[in-house]
Amino acid sequence: MSLADRIAPETAAARRWLSIVGIGEDGIEGLSPVARTLVSGAEIVFGGKRHLALAAPLIRGAARPWPSPFERGVEEVLAQRGRQTCVLASGDPYLYGVGSVLARHVPAEHTIVVPAPSAFSLAAARLGWPLPETALVSLHGHAIDRVRPHLQPGARVLALTCDGAGPATLARLLTQLGFDASRLTVLESLGGPRERMRTTTAAQFDLDSTGDLNTVAIEVIANPGARIIARVPGLSDALFEHDGAITKREVRAITLSSLAPRRGELLWDVGAGAGSVAIEWMLSDPMMRAFAIELRADRVAYIRRNATAFGVPGLEIIEGRAPAALEPLPAPDAIFIGGGAGDTGVIDGAIATLRSGGRLVVNAVTLETEGLIVARHARLSGELIRIAIARADALGSKHGWRPALPVTQWAWMKP
Repeated sequence: MSLADRIAPETAAARRWLSIVGIGEDGIEGLSPVARTLVSGAEIVFGGKRHLALAAPLIRGAARPWPSPFERGVEEVLAQRGRQTCVLASGDPYLYGVGSVLARHVPAEHTIVVPAPSAFSLAAARLGWPLPETALVSLHGHAIDRVRPHLQPGARVLALTCDGAGPATLARLLTQLGFDASRLTVLESLGGPRERMRTTTAAQFDLDSTGDLNTVAIEVIANPGARIIARVPGLSDALFEHDGAITKREVRAITLSSLAPRRGELLWDVGAGAGSVAIEWMLSDPMMRAFAIELRADRVAYIRRNATAFGVPGLEIIEGRAPAALEPLPAPDAIFIGGGAGDTGVIDGAIATLRSGGRLVVNAVTLETEGLIVARHARLSGELIRIAIARADALGSKHGWRPALPVTQWAWMKP
C-alpha cells in the first residue's frame, strides 16, 4: 500500500498521484515525517528555485523549477498524471498559493496536501494578532491598490508584498491617502535564520535593504479627511471622478439592493458612466467580478481611475456600444442598465443573456426609457418603483427642497 493510501485509506481506490508540500524558510527541518517521505518518494518534484534548494537534501527524483510563464508549469504538472509527483509551495499552499491554482485542475481525491505555517500565521504569531480579527491581503502579483478597502480606522492589516520595494511603496500610498501616522511592521524571511522585524510609520518610513520575502503589518491610523471607503453601498458621489453621468448615491444604494450581489457573482454594468455601480458591486466581496461597458472614451478613463482609487483594479472595462459590445462576454449573474437602455436590442439582449435566476435592474430617467420598462414589466412582471430624492438647497437667504429628477426602476429575476 502506498503512503498516500495509508494516509487516506477511505480513498484508496483513487490513486493519489499528486502531493503538495508546504515548506518554510527553515527548510527540511520544519517538515513533518509525512512531508519528508512525500518529497523523497516523488519521481518528479516541482517548485521555485528557492524551494528546490531548501528541499534538495530530500529530493531523490527529478527536480523541475517552475517555467516562465507559470501557466506552463501547471500544464507540466498535469502531464505527470499517474506518476508520483510532488509540488513544493510556500507555507500553506491553499492560502494565495499554488495549491489554489492546481485545485482547479486536479480533484481533491487525487491529491494529498501537507501545509506549513503561512506567512500570515507566522506574522500573527510574532505580533500577537488574532487572524480572524485581521484583514489579509496578497499584493504578490497584484496591484498595490487592493489594500485600499482595508484601510479602516483602527484596522489591522497583513499584506504580502511582491519584492523588497513593496513596503516603501505601501508607505507612500498610505501617506498619500491620509494614513501617514499608521504603524508599519516589516517582517522578513519569517521562520528562517534571517528572520527580521522592524517597525516605523508610513510618514517616517526609512527602512532600507528589505528582503524580497516580506509581510507588512499595518496598524491603521486615519487622519481627518483620510480617504476611507465606507463598508455599505451608497458611497459619496464626491469620491468618484465623473462628469455628471453617475448613478447618484441614494439611487445607487437602492440599485445595489435590487441587484442583490451574492459571493462570486458576475455583473454587467451597461452604460457605466463613472463605473460607480460596478465598483460598489466588487467592493461587496473580494470574490465579486464585473464588466463595465461604456461607449465614451473620456468616461472609460474615469472608470479606470475610479477602479484604482477604490481598490478594485480587477474591474474589467469594455469600451463599446451595447448590445454589440456584450456579445463576447461571459454570461452574467446580474445586469444593471444605467445608460443606453433605449438603444435597440439592449434590454432584450440582456434578458436573453442573463443566467437563470439572474437579476436585471434598469433605471430610467427619461419618459421614453420609462415607457420601455413599464411595457416589459407589464409583460414579464418583476418590481417597478419610483425613486424621488430632494435635497435642501439655498433659496435666497433661506432654504428649500430642490428635487432631483425622479428615477423609475424595474427589477426582474429571470426564471
